[in-house]
Amino acid sequence: MNAMFQGYGSGGPAYDEMFDGDALRPPYLRLRESLQTMSTPDLVARVEALQASYLDQGVTFDIGGEERAFPLDILPRVIEMDTWTTIESGVQQRVRCLEAFLADVYDAGQVFDDGVIPRQVIATSSHYHREAAGVRPANGVRVHVSGIDLIRDNEGEFRVLEDNVRVPSGVSYVMTNRRAISAALPETIAEHRIRPVAAYPQRLLAALRAAAPAGVTDPTVVVLTPGVYNGAYFEHALLARTMGVELVEGRDLECQRGRVMMRTTKGPEPVHVIYRRVDDEFLDPVHFRADSMLGCPGMIDAARAGNVTLANAVGNGVADDKLVYTYLPDLIRYYLGEEPVLKNVDTWRLGDAEAREEVLDRLDELVCKPVDGSGGKGIVIGPAATRAELDELRAKVLEDPRSWIAQPVVQLSTVPTFVDGKLGPRHVDLRPFAVNDGHRVWVLPGGLTRVALAEGELIVNSSRGGGSKDTWVLAGPKAPAPPAPAVDEARPPSPPPSTPSDEGPAMVDLKNQAEQQQQGRKASC
Repeated sequence: MNAMFQGYGSGGPAYDEMFDGDALRPPYLRLRESLQTMSTPDLVARVEALQASYLDQGVTFDIGGEERAFPLDILPRVIEMDTWTTIESGVQQRVRCLEAFLADVYDAGQVFDDGVIPRQVIATSSHYHREAAGVRPANGVRVHVSGIDLIRDNEGEFRVLEDNVRVPSGVSYVMTNRRAISAALPETIAEHRIRPVAAYPQRLLAALRAAAPAGVTDPTVVVLTPGVYNGAYFEHALLARTMGVELVEGRDLECQRGRVMMRTTKGPEPVHVIYRRVDDEFLDPVHFRADSMLGCPGMIDAARAGNVTLANAVGNGVADDKLVYTYLPDLIRYYLGEEPVLKNVDTWRLGDAEAREEVLDRLDELVCKPVDGSGGKGIVIGPAATRAELDELRAKVLEDPRSWIAQPVVQLSTVPTFVDGKLGPRHVDLRPFAVNDGHRVWVLPGGLTRVALAEGELIVNSSRGGGSKDTWVLAGPKAPAPPAPAVDEARPPSPPPSTPSDEGPAMVDLKNQAEQQQQGRKASC
């Protein structure tokens, strides 16, 4: 194992999380000691077994219409307790601010009157939905689940890259990664005090039950999926099973007299909380896309009447807008009276003439992003772009400057990654997941570390060939030892039924819409 690290080259501008020059950073001292007795052939054999296990279990992700095993690197990412405490505090602060912001935007709009953010920024956002105006959740929670994407800059400081409070995905890989690495490196994981991740489904279920409509003491909770053709169906099924609730599609639901009912063999039964993994535009054909077959007509009216809770709330996407992101530090000060715990990445708003002029002069030095993009789609990295690509970008910015932001090229931190039989530095980000039950924002210790497997690549999304790592948050000296993972912590769901060969028009439309929902955001995890 030592021979592998001898060839490891981390001497670039990026912050390497394991090595400081030739010296090991403290969180990785025990990991290095544990791996010293392992030979290269042994490690390769464990890697092959890990990949085969994921493929056999159906832990997959949709890339260009093809289901592939989700790549999991065998070497974990390790975060020490003090660093995690800062991350946890920053994520909690961010979620509390976004909750206050969304409640204000869809109600009084005091933030506009006080001049903190221009009303036009919200009115022109493609994710602002007037249908959500005036809808007040039973316990005041709109962001039941969030995924706040973080990167570590050249100085080793964690910064927020973007917010995800619509239908953030990827938590299933956090749970399956832990189970897989526990099997692949049992002796190594036993030598560390690592905070567990198995409690997530129970935390999520408790938050969903707490969001039930007023007067409902024993709510029925369901997970609404676009169906088996959706790239994240594995996650939908896993969460439904581990929470012990029904996994439903839009065709399993119907609205009767302002209430959502679930079709069962015993007849219609009321549904009180819907953890929906269907995008806003497909959720209710009465208010959004009339041709949608993924949702249920009347669902928005039932939510407005207070008879069902949609988690996450409709219209949350306005907080994901990357232009709104640039105002988050000011919004934290405005709503919470606090300084941001986690900083943003420096960002130019291209709707501002002065900023646009500077950016257009430096297109080949900066990263430009569409404000409503996700999954790495539409991003142009100036230093890596061709002259033709930069000219095309310039035209797009001048045509619609509000739709673009620019940021400096941030060299995401690197972590040793086993690729093609050897160790090398690969860039990573981190998506901590938070669950809000109305009383506390709980942050899953660890989150999803995404890694760009191609050397020098800065985009970590799965659609661009990225993979993941198990994220170990070290427990403090007084923390209890983590319990053994539940036997079924990450057991994959039963495989979906085979697709009939004689699909009718309705089934084809359903399949197309389930796939279409993922376009532009299916790689968000």
